[in-house]
This record gives sequence, structure tokens and C-alpha cells, in this order.
Amino acid sequence: MTVDPVESSDCPSPSLISSEKDTSWLDQGFARIVQGIALATVAILFWMGWVIFIEAKPAIQAFGLGFLTRQEWDVNELQFGAVTYIYGTLVSSAIALLIAVPVGLAVALITSENFLPPWVRSPLSFLVELIASIPSVIVGFWGIFVLIPFLKPLQLWLHQQFGWVPLFSTETFGPSVFVAGVILSIMILPTIAAISREVLLSIPRDLRTASMALGATRWETIFSVLLPASASGIVGAIMLALGRALGETMAVTMVIGNSDQLSISLFDSGNTIPAILANQFPEALEQLHIGALMYLALILFALTLLVNIAAVFLVQVFGFKNN
Repeated sequence: MTVDPVESSDCPSPSLISSEKDTSWLDQGFARIVQGIALATVAILFWMGWVIFIEAKPAIQAFGLGFLTRQEWDVNELQFGAVTYIYGTLVSSAIALLIAVPVGLAVALITSENFLPPWVRSPLSFLVELIASIPSVIVGFWGIFVLIPFLKPLQLWLHQQFGWVPLFSTETFGPSVFVAGVILSIMILPTIAAISREVLLSIPRDLRTASMALGATRWETIFSVLLPASASGIVGAIMLALGRALGETMAVTMVIGNSDQLSISLFDSGNTIPAILANQFPEALEQLHIGALMYLALILFALTLLVNIAAVFLVQVFGFKNN
């Protein structure tokens, strides 16, 4: 009895083995380059934090953690506190999220589902994403000449009707924390809408058809299937937009009023950390003044870092729940 020889297709040819050996070093080299770039990025992050900490050290030694709760900001007396700017930064960003999140999700749903004909959906999504390309100084000018006069009657009405609420307790004269929050919502809207739209489009169509086949309506499918399935991506988009809102400078500086006095009312002028850095850093001469500004920069650096860490954590949590 003869044994059939082993077919040549069952074992790789010598030329194929040699070609794999010749290209393996390219794969290893590329992997090392990518690892090096990733490590360099982390190193730059720590380097930036270290430089800011060194420059802020005089203020850290002078005021300590009490800097976070001090309100006074007197350049002549070299007395500085951060609570006014932390409040303005957090409150304006919170207003931006309250407005931009529902609007951004609505835009994402309209442009990803079959609510509108295709010839309307594509231009609409493009126009919303186009807002992100407008320079912030242009948005600031628009806020001064258009948004402030437009919102003033609304602020006056809220003050007249709900003046007993501390957030609406003062009568506005124009620039305010509320206007800054609204203009921030416009600037972060493209981030939420675009990322949420891509996440919704990536959901398999089988989930939609299966839900509707079981008798669910379109809105029941959206709220019971699509939004839970895309929760991790939407949360990531919201946290990314929050990071943008915390660090926005020029547009907020032009409409917030740049007041160093702390006021709970949203209709009073306020200030944010990026705004005070943009306004005072070029003219800072005293070492303690520079240190106080860098201390504010260190606080903003820590806030944005915490936001990004929270985003990664929340995305993992929602992703785990969906799985």
C-alpha cells in the first residue's frame, strides 16, 4: 500500500517563512514606536503638571489649601483666593451641560434615526458639527452683540417671577454667569451631538428590528434599547464636552463680566479660571501674583484630569452593565 504524499498546501513554503521573518522586525519596530509615543505623551502630561506646580509653589507655601476657600483677590495687597473662579468655572460648565446634553442627544437622534429624509439629515448634522470650527473669539463677539440682548428679557422675567430663589436674586445688566453658560452650551453642542450620533449609528440594526418586532414603538425602542446600548459612548461624549467647557477661555471672558466678587446669583457678573488667567497673566509682575495664577492653573489642570478619569471610569461601568 502506498502513502499519498503530504499536499504542499498543508505546510508553508520556505519562501513564505522567509518573508514572514523578513517583515517581523517591522511589526516589532512599529509596536515599539507606538509604545514610545504613548509613554512620551504620559511623560509630557507629568512634565506639564510639574512645571505648573513649581511655578505655583510660592502661592502654595503662602496660602496652602486655604487658597481654595478664600474669596479675596487683591493684587495690590498680594492677597489671593480661588473660590470665586472655581465657582464661576463649575457653575457655567454645569449650565452648559444642562442645556447642551438634551439638545445634543435630540440632534443625534434626529440625524441618526429615520425622523427626517436623508437630504435633510446630512446637511443638519454637517451644520451642527460646523459650529465646532468657529473660532471662540468670533463666538464671543456674537455673544456680546446678539446673545446678551436676546437673553436679557428672559433673565429679567426669571428675576421678577423667581427672585426669591438665590440663583435668580439679582437683576442683570448684561454680562453674567448665565450668559457664559449658554454660550458654552453652544460651543460644546457639536461634541455631544457628533459623538452621540456616531455611537447610535454603530448600534446593529438587528436590535431596532427585534425591538419593533416584539411590539415596541419607535420611542420605546429608543429609550429602552438604543439609549441604554449606547450609554457608555454618550457618557464619554458628555465628559469630553465637560472638559472643553471647563477650559474654554475667550468666549467666556467676553460675556461673563470678569468680576472678582463672588455672587450666588446666575445673573451677576462672575469669572472663571481660564478668564482670570487670560486677563491677568500678561500683566503679572510680582512673584506671588504669578504663583497665585499658576495655582489657579494647577487647580484647573486637576479638574480636567479628574473629569477625564471619571469619563474613563463611567464608560467602563456603563460598558460592563451593557455587556
